[in-house]
Amino acid sequence: MRPNCIQLMGEQPKWILRAQPPSAVRCAQRGLLFTIGAIALIVSTACSPRDVLSRRLASDLIPAAPAFQAHQKFTLQTGLIPNKEFISPEYAILQHQGWISASSAPCKPPTPPTQCWDVLLTPSGVETVRTLVSADESSKPSIAIPVAKREFVAVSGISRQGSLADVEFTWKWTPLNEIGAALYSSDVTYRSIVGFRNYDDGWRVVQSAAHSGQTLDEAFKNAEPSQ
Repeated sequence: MRPNCIQLMGEQPKWILRAQPPSAVRCAQRGLLFTIGAIALIVSTACSPRDVLSRRLASDLIPAAPAFQAHQKFTLQTGLIPNKEFISPEYAILQHQGWISASSAPCKPPTPPTQCWDVLLTPSGVETVRTLVSADESSKPSIAIPVAKREFVAVSGISRQGSLADVEFTWKWTPLNEIGAALYSSDVTYRSIVGFRNYDDGWRVVQSAAHSGQTLDEAFKNAEPSQ
């Protein structure tokens, strides 16, 4: 007959501990593991890091958006351009840096008969532009030059209303090259407000104007200096 207890012998009174069959122990262990797994599954599916629109989440999502990562380009127009375009601050800066030269010239149809300027790249401007764009691009009369990228600074406030929210944040320009450094200051920060929307998988930056809330492109267009 197999004993069903373990006796601990000693000077003290005997203590009897009932031994459980091995099969019962294994069954209890499997039940415990199943319970732990079920709880972990419920917790993992009940919420995600994107369910709560915190400043940390907004600080991750805004810089990752395509509109934020897109480089700022400056379109340098050479040849005949109207006076209203030539008097822009950008052309004044490029001329001051010695990258372009300009001389007064009569406008050609269909441009109204007002003052125009014949804009040319100087030798220094040619060398500078060639290092920034392809040879084909540099030979065009309208040259698109990547000059700066955006740098995220901080989230300054979040306003929520149901599944929609407005996030206010600050950012600044980081020049990509010497032309960018001449046109964009890295010392100025800007304040923008972008819309967020809560979907089934969590909060996202508003990418389309079809939804309420300001898109990131609109936020950059309406940016204001914060200092």
